[in-house]
Amino acid sequence: MNDLVDVAVVGAGPYGLSLAAHLRRSGVSHRQFGLPMKLWREHMPRGMFLKSQGFASNLSDPDGAHTLRNFCLETGKRYADYGIPVSLQDFVDYGEWFQQGRGLEVEEQLVTDVAQRPGWFELTLDDGQRVDARQVVVAVGVEHFPRIPEVLAELPAELCTHSSAHDDLSGFDGQDVIVVGAGQSALETAALLHENGARTRLVARRRRLSWNGYPLLPDRSLWQRMREPEAGLGSGLSTWFYSEHPEWFRRLPEQVRIERARTALGPAGGWWLRERVEGCFPVHVGHRLDWAKATGDQVRLGVRVGGQVREFAADHVICATGYPPALSRLRMIGSGLRSSISLVGGTPRVDADFESSVPGLYFTGPLVAPSHGPVMRFVYGADYAARRIASRVERSATRPLVTGGAG
Repeated sequence: MNDLVDVAVVGAGPYGLSLAAHLRRSGVSHRQFGLPMKLWREHMPRGMFLKSQGFASNLSDPDGAHTLRNFCLETGKRYADYGIPVSLQDFVDYGEWFQQGRGLEVEEQLVTDVAQRPGWFELTLDDGQRVDARQVVVAVGVEHFPRIPEVLAELPAELCTHSSAHDDLSGFDGQDVIVVGAGQSALETAALLHENGARTRLVARRRRLSWNGYPLLPDRSLWQRMREPEAGLGSGLSTWFYSEHPEWFRRLPEQVRIERARTALGPAGGWWLRERVEGCFPVHVGHRLDWAKATGDQVRLGVRVGGQVREFAADHVICATGYPPALSRLRMIGSGLRSSISLVGGTPRVDADFESSVPGLYFTGPLVAPSHGPVMRFVYGADYAARRIASRVERSATRPLVTGGAG
């Protein structure tokens, strides 16, 4: 057996880095594996902006010093708590700044297998190395769960891809591209394609596009703020509930949680994106995919609208159709261990501190939205999750180290 570490953190995105900062601060022995901010570096297109407001885009820092605001002040970036979208590049740079400032040591290897052993877990890395840990926190992002509609799934990759396959859309200059979807990812992908010279059209089954409103003024009256509070995920009482009280969300009936985790904060574009979409390229709403086939170097789509089927042709189709999380799609959790994990809506059932039915095995991030709510699909949820998990594993850690602060 290798030397046991108290906690192995699998993943180095906002949730993994946030947790590691708290573990280091409390002195819990841990090792972290993953490629820092990989989802944001490799699976998001250049020129993208975060949908979250500036104040809601912080990683969780136990000392409150490594905020996005402080990063922007230190580096001369443009920033506001409300009203100025955060660019993808600034957010990626902020993640690197956070990692360095907190002194987080990330081992840039991927975990390919997590297996349970008597009293500990054995992790296999992509170079074949084995690591033993008393507790494991799986803090992976949505890159494991891209969804391509069944009607498009058999098309070759050169003709049809998920939006997460592209970090640079300029390569589609001069091509006919259809984007499928109606959410922020679809709308922004279509806008960026258009702005990079592609002949773009958007196809969505929704009857109309939805747009988020402008940020509410912070100096509104107390009555206005009570009626429509501004929270981490947006404005309104239900959004405030999802944003600020995941501990209440988990008390809802199971089927209600599953449904709201899937549908709450449904497809909508950011207010700042609207002028880059409307009137700029064709948008076909109320259109449902009926069939698809490859014809040479093009793809043809049959799209049903009302009782009619229209036919579209394109050089490429990009599916911006979401990332529904499911434990079955997380390959690092082998069938043996997976069979021991209780599920809720196909995702791990976790308790108030994010521990699964397998003692010592924790999950966080989008994979636990049916347990802790839609906030787990956003960066804003990282603070709540990191503090709960760190507090729990600190109590059960067997070999505390000298308390560490930022490097």
